[in-house]
Amino acid sequence: MFINNFDPVAFQIFSLEIRWYSLAYIVGIALGWLYCKKKLIKDSHILQLFDDFITYLIIGMILGGRLGYTLFYNLKYALIGIIIASILFSKKHNTNSFIFLDLVALSAPIGIFFGRIANFINSELYGRATDLPWSVQFVLIDNIKRHPSQLYEAFFEGIILFFVLGYFFKKDYLRIPGKISSLFLIFYSLFRFF
Repeated sequence: MFINNFDPVAFQIFSLEIRWYSLAYIVGIALGWLYCKKKLIKDSHILQLFDDFITYLIIGMILGGRLGYTLFYNLKYALIGIIIASILFSKKHNTNSFIFLDLVALSAPIGIFFGRIANFINSELYGRATDLPWSVQFVLIDNIKRHPSQLYEAFFEGIILFFVLGYFFKKDYLRIPGKISSLFLIFYSLFRFF
């Protein structure tokens, strides 16, 4: 059994608190951006547009996430913001929006992984009570030994999904825009359900 007693604040500069979840978003976006630019994007026109697209994505994530949180409490609706931002950006630049959605889908597992690790550190999204040897006692919650569901999700929705989508990327599924993002939605939903 592991005892989780992490502070949700990673560090503090004067009165400004930097939280683990914020760091997870920053690292996930930065690594996803680098992964797309260095490994995924082969088209020079898309490569030129991608930096501007990241700005749209960040705004879409923030607005979509906040709107979803406000309306539905704790549901992750940043996806809606990302889709809307991708469509608006693509229309502005006369490009197929599925090209950008596929790039987001290929790099999203990186951010999902770090986000779930931050959920673990913050004692959020914990699992049911259990007596399994790898159970975790969340001191900030209730001191009951629980499944570390955040770590399960980090593994399946982060690591496994990254490699599954990478396999399909290598099979040249980007030739048909929208296939990778469709596969992302299918596998993410399956892993989330599991």
